[in-house]
Amino acid sequence: MTVPFLRPAGGVADTAGDRPPKLLLAASTGGHLQELVRQAAFLRPADDSLWVTFRTPQSESLLRDRRVLHVPYVRPRDYTGVLRTIGIMRRALRAERFDGAVSTGAAIALAVLPTARAAGVPSTYIESVCRVDGPSMTGKVLAKLRAAELRTQHRSWAGGRWSTQPSVLATFARRERPVAAVPRKVFVTLGTIEGYRFDSLVDAVLASGLAGPDTTWQLGYTDRDDLPGDVHRHLAPEEFDRVAAEADVVITHAGVGTLLGMLEQGIHPLMVVRRAERGEHVDDHQEQIAELVNRLGIGHAVEVEDLDAEALAEAARWEIVDRQVHDAAAVGADA
Repeated sequence: MTVPFLRPAGGVADTAGDRPPKLLLAASTGGHLQELVRQAAFLRPADDSLWVTFRTPQSESLLRDRRVLHVPYVRPRDYTGVLRTIGIMRRALRAERFDGAVSTGAAIALAVLPTARAAGVPSTYIESVCRVDGPSMTGKVLAKLRAAELRTQHRSWAGGRWSTQPSVLATFARRERPVAAVPRKVFVTLGTIEGYRFDSLVDAVLASGLAGPDTTWQLGYTDRDDLPGDVHRHLAPEEFDRVAAEADVVITHAGVGTLLGMLEQGIHPLMVVRRAERGEHVDDHQEQIAELVNRLGIGHAVEVEDLDAEALAEAARWEIVDRQVHDAAAVGADA
């Protein structure tokens, strides 16, 4: 079944004359939510659409002034959490009607999309842009259940039940900028995924010799007491943006949410891959993100053993421009 509010190229078809679709929009916080917010430019949901996610500083900032249903956190491959969320979604779907449901994952999609489809709501799953070679576990399960229309942001593996969706990275490009030979102000942000430390990145930054009193750290679940500079577990979104904008270089894990946030701020990040064998993530999908970032030239991605002063200097040489924002500004100027 073709979802009526999505054209094959990812645009939006009217559901009733000029009325935009009222959508159920679901995503885990982090990269999945960041991607869904950016995909909303293609979906153009009605103002009374309902967003389903976890309550975090990120979600409260990104979804300010939008209708939001907060559900308890669902960890990766947390099937008990999925079942709990299914009950919440059944009540939400009995309370009001939707023209369609869309999710960018992760495990929350397994609760929302099959439940929506069982209630007669056309459902679409958009696989994360980080899945360069094929679908995630969530995508594979949804395909097996035939619980949603399936979209990939990579034409290289589209086919069969998977059609293409515009990539959230398609409009970004880099350009060189004047910068000091040695980055002085360093911002290190490790993401906020629960239960996964990233000590190897922290140790590599310390070994580079560039960490000092001007370094700011957002550690998430990697608590440390041996770091120079300004150390935080979490920064408020506004403070995070300010610190990132003022830094000579931003070092981060290779997560899509942080990547999109950096690109939208015009920042060319230095990204470091989390590895499952070190207990840093559930799998090694960040390797795919790193390869994609380097191929598109929108960041400098390395393995932790290659994180050194030279890598920091290379990342600091560039800034990012967003053609989507530029084109929108040009249209506004011409209007």
